[in-house]
Amino acid sequence: MVLPKPPKSLTRRHFLGSTLGLLAAPRRVSAAAGPRILDGVASGDVTHDSAMIWSRADRAARMIVDTATTESFTDAERVVGGRAEAATGFTAQTAITGLPPGRTIFYRVMFEHPAAPGLARSPVVGRLRTAPDRPGDVSFAFGGDQCGAGWGIDSSRGGLRMFETLRRANPDILLHLGDRIYADSPLVERVPLKDGTAWRNLVTPAKSKVAETLEEYRGNYAYNFLDEHYRTFAAETAQLHIWDDHEVRNDWWPERIWDQRRGHDVTSADVLAPRGRQAFLDYTPMRRHPTDPGRLYRSVPYGPMMEVFLLDGRSYRSPNSRNRQPKASPDSAMLGKQQVAWLKDALARSTALWKVIACDVPLGIAGGKRKKRYDKWSNRDNGGPLGRELELAGILSFIKAEKIRNTLWLVADVHYAAAHHFHPERAVFTDFDPFWQFIAGPFHTRARRPHRLDLTFGPEQVFASTPKNLRGNYAPSAGFLFFGMGHIDGATGTLKVSLRNVAGETLYEVDLPAAG
Repeated sequence: MVLPKPPKSLTRRHFLGSTLGLLAAPRRVSAAAGPRILDGVASGDVTHDSAMIWSRADRAARMIVDTATTESFTDAERVVGGRAEAATGFTAQTAITGLPPGRTIFYRVMFEHPAAPGLARSPVVGRLRTAPDRPGDVSFAFGGDQCGAGWGIDSSRGGLRMFETLRRANPDILLHLGDRIYADSPLVERVPLKDGTAWRNLVTPAKSKVAETLEEYRGNYAYNFLDEHYRTFAAETAQLHIWDDHEVRNDWWPERIWDQRRGHDVTSADVLAPRGRQAFLDYTPMRRHPTDPGRLYRSVPYGPMMEVFLLDGRSYRSPNSRNRQPKASPDSAMLGKQQVAWLKDALARSTALWKVIACDVPLGIAGGKRKKRYDKWSNRDNGGPLGRELELAGILSFIKAEKIRNTLWLVADVHYAAAHHFHPERAVFTDFDPFWQFIAGPFHTRARRPHRLDLTFGPEQVFASTPKNLRGNYAPSAGFLFFGMGHIDGATGTLKVSLRNVAGETLYEVDLPAAG
């Protein structure tokens, strides 16, 4: 299937000419040469008139950003922005405001040595699309899960080729739904495949072991930028990010202690999580909360058609358990009391037509057998809400009571794509309005077979991308990679959601009319 190239796209030659040489450049260069950009550029938290711009320098430097509405930068405006410092791993971010709505914005990033102004060089160019300030078409891609299960960048097999597919799909923004890195999943150079060939990973020091230091966590994020497709996509498309567990360690919660026999030197989640959080913040273009700069949950309005509510299901959860507490308490938290109150208030205040809730763990997923510890909302008992289900029931009941229309849940985490419809007529708990959940991924790791559903909230699996009998750690070259696309029609408000494979082919599609 031949996919059309997006309009006004930066040419690959233009982009690579300004980045590939930089990645291969030595870290030690003379001050007179000026600071270099190491990992390309990226943008995030885009609204109708603003955006955050990100990059990384090879040393302490001041970030400079030019913005324009033309690729030639004839109408460029300059902002002297954030500082790249050792404390941030020499990453820097700059807030750009006063942008025209509904436009393609070209931006140009360079770094200036603080002791020698004027020596900035080697600019890297990116682009983004601001949201419309009036009803108009909006498109977004979604999904997550990359570079896990031992599968990293093999350039001979196309590298992180999902990001070239995403680039060709040409979304306004990408909603990355977690597990952008697998800090707990080391890589080896050669992985034998069943056909007698081998997958050959590009391996860096940070990806050769389980991440435990701040620099190792940062190195996991930097690893993604070694891939041509990821660098190009990050430069051309703004992203909104949440995190899940693998940005720290699998199935972590606050105060968790791992068994030292697993071979890890650091066994405390309370030691690892702040390091993983700092690395996430260093490598994520996003606005910081003014009084709580480490807070990850937030909402980003993308014009009148859509607002995205980005949740954090890791930082405030209770320890994983059998998840059957009869009453809501700190022992049955997923989002926690403060975040739930924020979400309810933010949803009630939103004036956007569609309210897209980006969550790191799926609703209604139960697994195939009973567990001592459940990591997700559900507990597999198919009865009334217990444990973390009580928190979810409260959110869904609030949405119904406040007559909040057009909510949509998007998740990743489980390594397959699926469409789930929740309806009170099928449910044990009935005090909610029907809604959809779409799962997308993995972008680049092993795929899994569909999980069993818990019937508490009446889910129906309308579509799943992988067969029920799928087993084994298939390489990304096997093709079990998936993403989602959403398109809001500016005239009718209808949201079309499709689930697609790594070739860009649509596997499932549905139109969701907007309620008045």
